Amino acid sequence: QERTGKNGDVTYRVQVRIKGYPTETATFERKTDAKQWAKKVESAMKDGKHFRISDNKKRTMADLIDRYHNDVLEKHPKKKRVQAIQLKWWKDQIGKMSLSDIRPSVLVEQRDKLLNDVNKAGNKKSPATVVRYMSALSHALNIALREWEWINSNPMSKVSKPKEPRGRVRYLGEEERKLFLDACKMSPNKFLYIVVVLALSTGMRRNEIMSLKWKDVDFKLNRIILEDTKNGERRSIPISDQPLKLLLEHRKRMSRSELLFPSKVDPTKSMDLRKPFATALKLAEIEDFKFHDLRHSAASYLIMNGASETAVGELLGHKTMQMVKRYSHLSESHITRRLSENKVCEIYSTIYCALLLDNTPYVVVNF
Repeated sequence: QERTGKNGDVTYRVQVRIKGYPTETATFERKTDAKQWAKKVESAMKDGKHFRISDNKKRTMADLIDRYHNDVLEKHPKKKRVQAIQLKWWKDQIGKMSLSDIRPSVLVEQRDKLLNDVNKAGNKKSPATVVRYMSALSHALNIALREWEWINSNPMSKVSKPKEPRGRVRYLGEEERKLFLDACKMSPNKFLYIVVVLALSTGMRRNEIMSLKWKDVDFKLNRIILEDTKNGERRSIPISDQPLKLLLEHRKRMSRSELLFPSKVDPTKSMDLRKPFATALKLAEIEDFKFHDLRHSAASYLIMNGASETAVGELLGHKTMQMVKRYSHLSESHITRRLSENKVCEIYSTIYCALLLDNTPYVVVNF
């Protein structure tokens, strides 16, 4: 049915009636879209795969986000804290809209709003942050599509993501590393030095190190087993001789503790090393450096000595090679020899890399 609105705009209203199914109605701006929709709905009805459009007219985006929070996020406490904030933003913006009205154009408008949003400090959200907001909602929409059958498509799949800048690559040079490790040794915090050594020699994330329990450390096979990682997969990380020696000495002092690095206030929680870490950086006069850059350092040393991107990705626990490719340029001017099984090569003069028999690299740091 062709209709002309008060403002003169022409729209096309479609009704599909098939015995045994409720009448379905939709309105389109283009006649071709209306015809295509009618054919699609008729075909789905005849095949017994029809999605009831009337259902997603009753439900709102707020209903979807609330159910996702209760059914999905509650089972993943690590994701809950961040994604709950992201989804609340979407709920505040478009929560009252029915799911049938959530189209790509609506999400594009909100994406652009996010990009131009200014916080109290006067800073805009980075493209990477906006992408994470979009990903959080997209996953909720996918669950509603595949498992709940609340919608018949994910409108976010048609929305382009802001281009993210190439990831930061900041690593410690030879002199910086020496100064920083000396500063960590001088720290009154007894955990800082060994934590930094583990980060440099294994490439583990801060949360992975700080949440370690003694049961995760296999002293017989010289490895750490991470059961609960960021990407949800179990990871085995080899420990080289010197970090292993430090861990053995540390175990003697912390034999009664379940955690490797417990808090003094609450032994069931890990210690907060942010202040000691910042103090050590200041003492070593190192600028523009974060804890996560220790992970970059471990990866950079491996790449510069010729370890493959695949091997580094496996060690760091990346599901895709996109994160590892940020280091690829380092290999161009630094590779002087290739690693091979059971062969140890010198990096700078204090950092060494090796390949195990299963081709998994590890970093050995001489202190």
